[in-house]
Amino acid sequence: MRASVLTDVGSVEVEERELPEPGPNEVLVLVGACGVCMTDFHMYHGSFDVETPLVLGHESAGEVVATGDDVKTADVGDRVAMNPVVPCHACKYCKRGETHLCEHNTSIGGAGETIIDGAFAEYVRVPETNVEDVGDMPYERAALAEPLACCIHGVDRVDIGHGDSVAIIGAGPIGLLLLQTFRDRGAAPVIVSELDAERRQLAEELGADVTIDPAEEDPVEVVDSIVGKVDVAVEAVGMVPTIEQANEMVAKGGDTLVFGVPSQDATLEIDPFDVYFREADYRGTYALDTDDFQRAVRLLEYGRIETEPLVTETLGLSELPTAFERMENTEGLKKLVRPGRETAEDGGGR
Repeated sequence: MRASVLTDVGSVEVEERELPEPGPNEVLVLVGACGVCMTDFHMYHGSFDVETPLVLGHESAGEVVATGDDVKTADVGDRVAMNPVVPCHACKYCKRGETHLCEHNTSIGGAGETIIDGAFAEYVRVPETNVEDVGDMPYERAALAEPLACCIHGVDRVDIGHGDSVAIIGAGPIGLLLLQTFRDRGAAPVIVSELDAERRQLAEELGADVTIDPAEEDPVEVVDSIVGKVDVAVEAVGMVPTIEQANEMVAKGGDTLVFGVPSQDATLEIDPFDVYFREADYRGTYALDTDDFQRAVRLLEYGRIETEPLVTETLGLSELPTAFERMENTEGLKKLVRPGRETAEDGGGR
């Protein structure tokens, strides 16, 4: 099979590899589509340290083509989305349902204590417990179950109810999924701050009540003029200044949700008296648990979340470095890799 392999920092090569053999409780999946994530971007650039060679890719969907001897819940021909978080099911976190915090976490192509080969390949091995049936859902849509599940997990981390106000900093693919997830929970108004004009327009089309160009207006002042302060402010960029800006928007008793992935060596200065006096909390959100993933697939299945406007490019395995380059230049939105694109008769997508 062909696989796009991270061989060193800034180096990806398409290699011919042996077809993986599924273990007793595993399935072998023919990958239909795999999203390119900022985690992949950080691994490629070395800002998230991983051992190489490694096949990245953790936002994926495809068809089961083989099953291990002990597999009971999946069959050849099933169309599935793949949850990349493989917990041990034995540690204290797993036993209380927090599988994303597993002490022995393994990740299929993503961030984890142990990372195994992911889905930027024609085939990938997955535990049967980590696949969710998607029926007739297009793979390009089903592949977004993982990032949507992360958004569901993040929204669960804050105290949000109908009519509660939300500000989101950043309208990339994750920011736009967060926007829709908060709206689905009944948040109002939802305010989005984003530098890029096309992303602001798409945020409005997807339901943002107000959008802000931070190059032209101070987002904190705009939020103050609309609602005073918001119940929840979300940082979906991964930078310390915008985390600080989000905290400035939060009302007493509210939450600052740190969703964007900061650099591992980043530090943030917090005013402890401010935390004490305003009872304003910082909330972290990491990955997803099993229930989040199931709910994400259900929301996609029933059309609660729009994904088509978010996918701006479909690429082949050899074009993964191009995806990273365009992400660095903030060109387009979600990039999907279709491993069979370069050999498909129709040439793949767009």
